[in-house]
Order: sequence, then structure tokens, then C-alpha cells
Amino acid sequence: MKRIYLAIFLFLIGFYTSAQSILEGREENKRGDFRAMFYNVENCFDCFDDSLKLDNEFLPNGVRHWNWEKYQKKVNRISKVIMAAGGWEFPDIIGLCEIENRFVLEGIFKFGHLNQIGYRIIHRESPDRRGIDLALMYQPEVFQPLDTSFIQLVYHGETVSTTREILYVKAKLHSSDTLHVFVNHWPSRWGGQLESEHKRVSAAKLLRQKVDSIYLQSPKANVLIMGDFNDYPENKSIKKTLGADGVAGEFKNQQLYNLASVFVKNGSIGSHKYQGKWGMLDQFIVSGSLMNKSAVLYCNKDGMSVFAPDFLLEKDETHFGLKPYRTFVGYKYHGGFSDHLPIILDLWRK
Repeated sequence: MKRIYLAIFLFLIGFYTSAQSILEGREENKRGDFRAMFYNVENCFDCFDDSLKLDNEFLPNGVRHWNWEKYQKKVNRISKVIMAAGGWEFPDIIGLCEIENRFVLEGIFKFGHLNQIGYRIIHRESPDRRGIDLALMYQPEVFQPLDTSFIQLVYHGETVSTTREILYVKAKLHSSDTLHVFVNHWPSRWGGQLESEHKRVSAAKLLRQKVDSIYLQSPKANVLIMGDFNDYPENKSIKKTLGADGVAGEFKNQQLYNLASVFVKNGSIGSHKYQGKWGMLDQFIVSGSLMNKSAVLYCNKDGMSVFAPDFLLEKDETHFGLKPYRTFVGYKYHGGFSDHLPIILDLWRK
């Protein structure tokens, strides 16, 4: 009954009709029994000073001239994307990154259109110097957390963490399956891709260790990894260190498979556009056990999609084609949604 109510609510606000346009490669009405979403929302800050974080640029008198009106518009737009990305039902779980704090997360519900939906939030303040956090939102009647931890990344030679944690949630689904979920926002490429690569390799090692510890306890564990990795599927951190393969050949339970790898060959769309080229910084990676169609819970090779309706895109005047309709271009306020597009994964159950 609740899901029928959600569908009616979505229809009445009239947003779905403007958003029905495109899940890349799939029709929206073919959503699975369980839908996961990940979205880098691009610098979603409040407009209040946090003396413990480097957030001065997002103050009314800061270089970005960020204010209450812009903040409200931002969280309202995020809520609309979440509603549209669900199809006729809302996503069951949503990973978010580049949010400043719990207040910002709650604003997505309070000032957006999700205040009656019943999502719950898993979040804590990260050690990131700018105050950039990640979080998981979930529908409790579908996804029931059993264990949660925030895994700190400490670089070699350092004694404390200065970057985002990896969020881990073990949960029971309404299908009685157990799902191990990791939400990631790996260190950026600031200073150069090669110069910063060791930081993302460190994140990949940490994540691999946690995944392997799960396999020791449960060899057929269902593992779902999502995030903005600030590396592409073919880069060292993803392919070699984490050991995430493309979706081809025979699937092995304890092997990781990168569902974003198919977009590398396509090139017509991605989650992010840099210097005129689409790329997949945002990815879903799953265990081989989730690629087994004889299992109770599984996904298809093409189960991942980029959510790219018209309202999230604008004309690329420099490099031609389209690009994400972002909030900022440099330090100039542009009024859009994000410099990333959301990604979606559908799982099915027998």
C-alpha cells in the first residue's frame, strides 16, 4: 500500500512526466525488485560557518557567495532527482557524496519533496578537512541494517585520517537475503592523476581487505560497492588493487565485477564529463554471487544505468554534445544540479 501511495504522490507533483526521458540503455518501467542509486551531488553545503572545517568559500561572504536561497534550491533539486530516478517507486537505497553534514541531508527531506517518504539516514561527520561527507539513505521496510561501520583511511606515513571514510552497512532485505553495501568517495585527483594515485590505491587496499574479511566469514556473500572513485574502471586502483573485472566470462562468487566497465567501450554517456569526454568515475561493483541468476537475489550484466534525463543536461558549447547541468562553473554560480549524473543499479529476486 505504501508503494502505491508513493507512486501517486510522485505523479501528483508532476515531476515524473518531465523526468521519464532516459535511463541510458533501458526503459524506466523495467526497474528491478530492488533499486540502488548513487549520486555525487557536487558541493552540497549549508551557508553556516563550521569553525572546524574549511568551508569558508560556501558562506554568504565567501568566494562562491553561497546563501540560504541557493542552499534551499540545491536540496530541493536533489530531492527531485531522487524521485525521478526511482521510476514509479522510489530507490530503495541511495548513496550520496559531497554533502557537508547531517543538517544538509535532513534538508533534502525538509525543503524538498521527500518529507513524507520515510527514508532513514546513515551518516557521521568525516575527518575530511573541507567537511565533505558521504551517507546512505534507505527505506526501512525494504532494507534493514544489521551492522554499520565507518572505515577510516589513513595514508602511509600518517597517523590520522584526513579524508572521507568508507561507509559499510550489512543489511537484511525484504527477500531475507543479506547484502553487504559499501559507499565510497575516494581521494580526488587534485594535483594530478599520477601524483595522487597512491591515495586511491590506499583506499582500494582498505576496501579489498574489508571485502576479503567478509568472504572469510561468508564465501557466497552478496557484496555491493558503490561510489565516486575518482578513477576509471581501467585504472590501477580499481582494476588491479581492488581487483574488479569487467562483466564477461564465467562469474565466480568471490570475484568482484565492475558493471561500469561496459560504459568505457560505449563512450556516448558517462557519469561525468571532463575536457569533452564522458567517463565513469561513479561505479557499481558487485560480487560474483550477485551475477548468478540462479540465486535468490541477482543482477544482470546491463543492470547498471546512468540516469540522464534532459533536465540534468545542458548543451556543451565548448566540446559539443551535452554535459551535466552543474551548480558551479569554476567559482561562478550556474544554478544547475551537479557536475555528476546519478547512477542506478537494479537487482532482481526469484
